Amino acid sequence: MPALPEPPTRVGAAIPAHTPHAISVMFPTWQDNILYEEGNPIVTSKMECGYPRFFIHPFIQKLCARLIAKFGKENDSGMLFPSHKVAEQCRSFMKRYYKEPTGTVRIAEFEIVPNSSSSELQRVPIHIVLFPQDAFPIAKQFWQHAGDIISSRMAEYCLRILDENSQKSANNAEKSDKTDLYKPKQTMGSRNRSHYSSKPAKKIEQKDEEAVEQTTYLEERYGRNLPVKFANDARVALRRRIAGVLIGEEEVNVSDLVNKISSIDLEEQRQVKGERGIKGLSEDDVYLYPCGMSAIYHAHQISMILGDQSLQSVCFGFPYTDTLKILQKWGPGCIFLGLGEEESIDELEELLKSGQRFLSLFCELPSNPLLKSPNIKRLRRLADEYGFFIVVDETIGNFCNVGVLEWADLVVSSLTKIFSGDSNVMGGSMILNPNGKYYDGFKAALKVDYEDLLWSEDVLFLERNSRNFKERSRIINKNAEELCDYLITHEKVAKVYYPKYTSRENYDSVKHDTKDAGYGGLFSIVLKDEKCAASFYDNLHCAKGPSLGTNFTLCSPYTILAHFTELDWAAQFGVCPYLVRVSVGLEDREKLLSMFKHALDAVN
Repeated sequence: MPALPEPPTRVGAAIPAHTPHAISVMFPTWQDNILYEEGNPIVTSKMECGYPRFFIHPFIQKLCARLIAKFGKENDSGMLFPSHKVAEQCRSFMKRYYKEPTGTVRIAEFEIVPNSSSSELQRVPIHIVLFPQDAFPIAKQFWQHAGDIISSRMAEYCLRILDENSQKSANNAEKSDKTDLYKPKQTMGSRNRSHYSSKPAKKIEQKDEEAVEQTTYLEERYGRNLPVKFANDARVALRRRIAGVLIGEEEVNVSDLVNKISSIDLEEQRQVKGERGIKGLSEDDVYLYPCGMSAIYHAHQISMILGDQSLQSVCFGFPYTDTLKILQKWGPGCIFLGLGEEESIDELEELLKSGQRFLSLFCELPSNPLLKSPNIKRLRRLADEYGFFIVVDETIGNFCNVGVLEWADLVVSSLTKIFSGDSNVMGGSMILNPNGKYYDGFKAALKVDYEDLLWSEDVLFLERNSRNFKERSRIINKNAEELCDYLITHEKVAKVYYPKYTSRENYDSVKHDTKDAGYGGLFSIVLKDEKCAASFYDNLHCAKGPSLGTNFTLCSPYTILAHFTELDWAAQFGVCPYLVRVSVGLEDREKLLSMFKHALDAVN
């Protein structure tokens, strides 16, 4: 295993430190998290980055500002998307929730094109949704919930083209008169000075990037140009790994890796159970997305394409916040069975027996942040009897530990988390159950809905990062279990949420019967009051910020970050306002125990 980066200590620093495409940000103290949620510049002005669906990366802000200046009207704001279809979905969402005259939300489509025919850089299609500045919060909701966002690496790549074009044009004024840096399909408006993000971002200098990127392998091997051949190979390897038919190969380069397995065709793959224990599964049943929330959003979209769009869905158990928002804001809404326990299934069964019907049921196994596991086998029986789809988010459990595909129609996951581990790239996946009764229907629906929007450079990072996924998962399982065994008996700890202790029977019913399978790396801890929680948090010497599943231990005051404006509502479902969520990393076990002992010793 590579050496783990030292956590930063300064508020607003990228996690990992000095990583331009980092997906977390350091909030060293409890109060920092509160100030962030309040939008206080004491914190927000110092942020180098943030979780990409919540904080728009400085590279994306910079690119968007240039494009608004070219295509927007005065007082316009805008948001960038990777395809026309996504831009149209954003416009449709805004028309529903932004009550202004028709025509105030527009789309400009164009390509960013290198102005030299000899350039190795490639054309990049860009779609910008333009709207009045006061509509920005609505557009940001779509960006956050749907997750079909553009990558910070994609934005950086586009900026490089624009900068190189400008430099060439400056060196040859006559040539620049004949060359347009953009190839617009549609243009509109003039200059605009609006900011792209509602919170200011600390500038990341371009010159720092190549010097400090934590994962340098891909940069060194492929350079800064898009290696299309290798990206396509990486997609194959990535999808096979997610399907569970390809694990490891840490030291093999992408091309050799794909060549090594290219003789195994799809039919041969379908005859092997693989890591997921499902016959008939192949890479063709795996779909890649820009992030995990995008996979969840599209699972709901294809459910509506295949099923009865007039039916509500069911959100079973207390989920990560945006899952519930998707089910509430698209389609006819949902019912929320937030406790996610046997009594909740009883309630669902009574509704079904009374004649109520549902489109789909979404759940997590286990859930975030309470680590509850639903009785998935009982839910499957109800789904088969009453005809609704089951979508399971396996991000926290991960397929090295649990086998949920057998009981689901669709399995979604955030590849950003433990599958990658390095906290420097976003990605998501959706898998179809090849033996499910709706398999053919979902395949047909995906022909309508699916676009591969995962940026090629991000594919390369995900493939490389995930080669030792199974080994990392095994180490993290053991670290987390030993740490939780220590914490659950500690006199200052009121509650530990961890699958070993939380609805264990349901978790164990789908846990793999192998020595490497465990209870995952995520747990939540509650102390007696907020003062104690804050003291514990402030004295815990690890990375502290949003996200989870990192190779290094990462913690956050979860409820404050995810439900700051609805703390009382979350408390109704057992989510304590001062709950601390911990994602355990690969550190030495004794070091971890010492770290937590020190933090608890500081609690009075």
